Amino acid sequence: MKHPDISQETHVLGDATVQTVVRAEQCDALAARHIAHVAVVDAAAPYTVVRTNLSGAFMQVCLSGEGQTLLDGRWYTHKPGSVSFAPAHVLHAFHCVPGKRWRLAWVRFRPDSVRSVDGALAPTMSPFDGQVLEHAILGLHGEMLGAADPGTCVVWVDVIERYVARLLEPLQREPRLVPVWNAVKADLARDWTLADLASLANTSEEHLRRLCQKSLGRSPGRQLATLRIAHAAHLLATSDDKIEAIARSVGYVNPFAFSNTFKRLTGFRPSDYRMRHL
Repeated sequence: MKHPDISQETHVLGDATVQTVVRAEQCDALAARHIAHVAVVDAAAPYTVVRTNLSGAFMQVCLSGEGQTLLDGRWYTHKPGSVSFAPAHVLHAFHCVPGKRWRLAWVRFRPDSVRSVDGALAPTMSPFDGQVLEHAILGLHGEMLGAADPGTCVVWVDVIERYVARLLEPLQREPRLVPVWNAVKADLARDWTLADLASLANTSEEHLRRLCQKSLGRSPGRQLATLRIAHAAHLLATSDDKIEAIARSVGYVNPFAFSNTFKRLTGFRPSDYRMRHL
């Protein structure tokens, strides 16, 4: 399957795509929850979005049809009953499959949202039924077209936020994983081994692998690399620190290994990524 060029910012709707969007600039209730905008989209090729500077986290649910979503440096087939989550400061892209329509709902968080805080969550693709979320977004949009009663808008946004929390918060609630990744995020420069991580979880290395795969959709090693690169991307976008110093601060002594891993997960070399955020 041919995927779009991910080296440049792209936003192509196409004549056959219909978007229903409510933005924080229009809705005080969204702004109060630090949500930039919500949308329901009925899309068809050539619908394509590439974000090389994702300033706020992004949650997207497939309602029907099929599309392609880039997360963690990999393209996933995004089918009904699944949701993707992309944290801030990562390369993010999605597009329609020619000949197939794709209906989706999304919530885009502002940079000041707790969902967008560096290290809050890693990229993920998880099972999720988004029908109620879709109805809540359409309900809010309908209210905004009419009287736009502030109290009613708050109710719709509260439903949206509750469904967001239902998806995102359990990813942080597996009790054996919480101390593991909290410790890692507090000391990314440490030379973490699988045995170290399993000890923090008070479980065997093999069981830790199973827990991570079930809760996060990736191995412990992949999760460690994801957290390191996510923090490095944040530093590249928000600080003037030298690339070598950033690499060491997230656990990479070898700058070539850091650069290769960074490109694999983000699509860019660290120097190119920084240039895009100047």
